Amino acid sequence: MVVTSSRRRKEVVLRVVEAKQRDVGKSKVRIDVDILKMIGAEPGDVVEIEGRKKTAAVAWPSYPEDRGQDIIRMDGLLRKNAGVSIGDKVIVRKADVQPASVVKLAPANFSITIDSGFVNYVKKKLIEYPVVEGDTVLIPVLNQSIPFVVIQTKPQGVVVISHDTNIILLEKPVEQGKIPRVTYEDIGGMKDIIQKVRELIELPLKHPEIFKRLGIEPPKGVLLYGPPGVGKTLLAKAIANETNAYFIAINGPEIMSKYYGESEQRLREI
Repeated sequence: MVVTSSRRRKEVVLRVVEAKQRDVGKSKVRIDVDILKMIGAEPGDVVEIEGRKKTAAVAWPSYPEDRGQDIIRMDGLLRKNAGVSIGDKVIVRKADVQPASVVKLAPANFSITIDSGFVNYVKKKLIEYPVVEGDTVLIPVLNQSIPFVVIQTKPQGVVVISHDTNIILLEKPVEQGKIPRVTYEDIGGMKDIIQKVRELIELPLKHPEIFKRLGIEPPKGVLLYGPPGVGKTLLAKAIANETNAYFIAINGPEIMSKYYGESEQRLREI
């Protein structure tokens, strides 16, 4: 762990690990209380998290088993907003928080019809939510989550949405790339399997220089096998999201054909 001072604010470097299910989707991170004291923060304070991008979240005390490990637990959406993956390092500091007077949101990648009732609903869901311009937030609607991008805040920097905040929703979408629909937190009861698959797939994708330095060939493929419904496809989607890889789901019946050469042609068309 490295503790430094920047612009009269203390900051610390922590390693990112996945959030536990109870903390997913709540703009919450888990940090050792001793580390929070080092940066002048307390549980319940908003912290600024800097990876390849900046975001903000509410700091909660770490779980007892995490004490002394210099880690920060973040869910998939917060990791995306910070531009990091599991195992990366982030800089954490106590945020200089201001109340938001205006927050402008736009749907990500698709259009949506907006009325005053929906604006009030979105505002209610985001009360006391810390945001930074460029963040993605998920609004639950009819058993699904609609992603919105924070395209402008007044003032700038880390702001917290309150009852006095003017929420502006745009109907025209913005291109925001891939939203992490499936993350490691969505997969239950597969901790050991996830760890093995991450070593086989995530490590070569993120750190190919390690294999080159050692003079060994990284795995060219991994076979996941098991009965239907155990989570093979879900795990593959989570890995693709966490590594920013492109994912194509191909089901056998989609490519099989009784005619010679037609299955091969369908594969070439994918």
